[in-house]
Order: sequence, then structure tokens, then C-alpha cells
Amino acid sequence: MSPILVRPVREQLEHDRVIRLLQARFRRRFDVGINPGAEQNAPAGAGPSAIYPDLVLASLDRGRKVQAVIEVETVESVNNLEALAEWGPFGRSRFPFHLYVPTAMVDVARRLCSDAAISVAEIYTYHWIGDEMRFLPVYKAPSDARPKKAQAAKAPKKKAAAKPGKPAPRKPAAKSSRKTGRSPKRK
Repeated sequence: MSPILVRPVREQLEHDRVIRLLQARFRRRFDVGINPGAEQNAPAGAGPSAIYPDLVLASLDRGRKVQAVIEVETVESVNNLEALAEWGPFGRSRFPFHLYVPTAMVDVARRLCSDAAISVAEIYTYHWIGDEMRFLPVYKAPSDARPKKAQAAKAPKKKAAAKPGKPAPRKPAAKSSRKTGRSPKRK
């Protein structure tokens, strides 16, 4: 449940409309579960650690593995309370967290994520052009920004340090490209 107790009706309608547009957008590539309003239809995870973001993107194959979680915010809901209560748990989950915010609120959302150390995979903005909704990517996390556990598992093992009594093996010196001052032999 969102920390915003009563979202204005106009904003709640916009929020739910964006969720349904994203559902239609991702329908061909993913099995999309949505949680509009206060509904809890599609969890990401299981048991007491399950989270309920606005959209849950799962693979279409047999395993239905969660590929990403998406949270949609409106102008009223981009605030510190929302960031700490919802974005924090989504960012700490093992699923990539994508955040959709109105164009006017992108700087605020970025600042809130950096201040609270929220790990967000991607940030998108949305705005209307006529009767069409446009989604624009504004931030993508570097590929090396993996969770610590994944980095430790994939990090190569360090070689054992040289024993204190023996000197470390030397690498052969590279050949110098300096001229020796000699003139080349002429035939």
C-alpha cells in the first residue's frame, strides 16, 4: 500500500491509465501482471517477502521468472516518503527496478534515489503529446552496478600472495624502443 493515503482522483486515474498503457506495451514480450490502485494481484517474489509494484514483468517461458518490476508515480507521489517506503524495497529486491515519473519530476526522482541510495535500473519519463502517451528513457544504471552478492560470486579468485621469504617473480622487461645511437650497418 502506498504511503499516500488519498491520491487525488485525477492523479489516480492518470496513474492507472499509465499502468494499463505499459501493460499493453509490454504484453508481447512479457507476461505482465498489474497492481493498479490498492490491488495486490501480481506479486514479485513469494511468501512474506513478496512485493507488489505497479507492474511485474515475467518471462513468457515455462518458468515465468520475474524480469523486472515497474513503479509508476504521479506528480503528487514523487516525494521522500514514497521513495523510502516503496522505492527502497523495490530497489533492494533481486529484480531490476524501473521507475516511471512525469517529465517535470525527473530531477526530483533522481535526487531522491541518490539521497536514499535506492538502486534503480532505469528511470523513464512519461508525457502526453496530443492523445498519445510518450515514454522516454532518462537514466540507465551502468552494467557493473550489480548487487554485491552477484559481484562476489562472479569475481575471479585472487592468486595467493608470494611467501615473505621469496621474492615475487619478475616479468621480463619490455624491449626498449630507444635508439642506441649506433648507425645501422650498410652493405
